[in-house]
Amino acid sequence: MKIGIFALQGAFLEHRQALEKLGVETVEIRRRAHFTDKLDGVILPGGESTVQGKLLKDEGLFLPLREAIGGGMPVFGTCAGLILLAKKLTNDENVWLAAMNVSVRRNAYGRQLGSFRAELDTAHIGAYPAVFIRAPYIESAGEHVEVLAEHEGKIVAARQENMLATAFHPELTSDLRIHEYFCGMIRGADRT
Repeated sequence: MKIGIFALQGAFLEHRQALEKLGVETVEIRRRAHFTDKLDGVILPGGESTVQGKLLKDEGLFLPLREAIGGGMPVFGTCAGLILLAKKLTNDENVWLAAMNVSVRRNAYGRQLGSFRAELDTAHIGAYPAVFIRAPYIESAGEHVEVLAEHEGKIVAARQENMLATAFHPELTSDLRIHEYFCGMIRGADRT
């Protein structure tokens, strides 16, 4: 299994370290040449979604990524990655990949000082120690979206077919179960 991690900006190194602990080969994607059909899945890390969206376009990665997701390539978006995947942002006019049938509120929990940890009851995983940093949340989930976790009544993790998204940062904990879950999605993917 080989997973590409978009390394344009944000917390990509931590995702790579988590996957390496699971024995998964990774590739950092910085340019169009790094994004190949030999990848089994991709991760869109946390960071600044507007910067990441612009860099995806500047580096010629935006359309190929959008087509790959539409073609069934498994993708995991954390924090800013969730924002990039969303079909709608409720407090921002920018919409990026518009792939996942969710409406997302950016910086919903406030600025950096609003960062926190919470224990979540996460579907398919159980209790999970989540780290939220300037986090968004999902205001509404549409058709074909499975809600995986909520915090204080707000959706913070969801899956739609080949797309997994969290408002929090599983790469900043030592708990590898969400990365394992994503790897399971890749093993179960049917992209024929």
